[in-house]
Amino acid sequence: MPENRIWLVIIDIMTENRIWLEITDIMTEYEMGYIKYTINTTTKACEDICYELTTLGITAVEIIDNIPVDDVIQGKNYEELLPDMPKDNGKCIIHFYLEEEDEDLINNVKQSIVQVSTYMDVGEGTLKSEKLDNEDYLNNWKEYFHSFQVGDLLIKPTWEQLDAPKGVYKCISIDPGITFGTGAHETTKLCIEGLQKHLQRKDNVLDLGFGSGILSMVALIYGANHVTGTDIDPQCIEAAYENFDVNKIDKDKATFYIGDITGDKTLQDKVGVECYDIAVANILADIIINMSHVIYKAIKKGGLLISSGIIDFKEEEVEAALKSAGFKITEINHMGEWVNITAIKE
Repeated sequence: MPENRIWLVIIDIMTENRIWLEITDIMTEYEMGYIKYTINTTTKACEDICYELTTLGITAVEIIDNIPVDDVIQGKNYEELLPDMPKDNGKCIIHFYLEEEDEDLINNVKQSIVQVSTYMDVGEGTLKSEKLDNEDYLNNWKEYFHSFQVGDLLIKPTWEQLDAPKGVYKCISIDPGITFGTGAHETTKLCIEGLQKHLQRKDNVLDLGFGSGILSMVALIYGANHVTGTDIDPQCIEAAYENFDVNKIDKDKATFYIGDITGDKTLQDKVGVECYDIAVANILADIIINMSHVIYKAIKKGGLLISSGIIDFKEEEVEAALKSAGFKITEINHMGEWVNITAIKE
């Protein structure tokens, strides 16, 4: 599961391509701040409104809806970053950004929405604006990340100084930046609880989708012998090792690879067969389903898979896929709308 990574779906209206970009990529275009405009409309009217925007020179927008991106358009490299969505509720939000106010342009946008409303339901059809400062945006997210406790483990931001609460015996400091996970998400907590419960000293651990390295660090401070991790984002290695340095964890205890282990035979060979006592996969349900057979091969007989990132309406699909791969389900836990499935390779 994604650990609250911040991405925008940028729609290039001229080519009809949807591209997933990190928010930091967008911010570089607006060094001195910018204005964010929001149109509340319907999924049916979205395409027509976007077309009207492009006639006004607005050729890149952010669209928020529950309609999945076509795999062919999206492309394999970013497919697993797409979140699991509920069914389309008919609502759509369109964002676009300007470096400065342009009253004439905004009046034309409003007129375009009215024009579309003459032949199609545009829902609210409202246009709102918000001034945002680049530096504030890139740093204000920190106020939402505070220390939290999972069992006897305290996870805290590097910029927060505090004494460990009663009952805490281990601590991890993390500076995730705005691209990587803080560990505070329910899916990560479920995986941490699974590691606390099942990890044995000297276990070898496979961390699938290691991100900021938080689960790898948890495994090591609880006594794992070595952690091997895979992720599709090249920036993850630097982020993970920086967090290792902050926590004075031996980087030789971890080996990280970049690539899609689901279909990359070379990466599968590097990871190995029947090498791991525990695999932890905090990724998306569909990705767990697709890589279930690969995980099964990598784990030792008697080894465990601790998986999460599974939205509740995908629980049965993941359970069926793991059983089909040869796993036996041993435990299912819920936290909010998220699910942890733990399974054993008998």
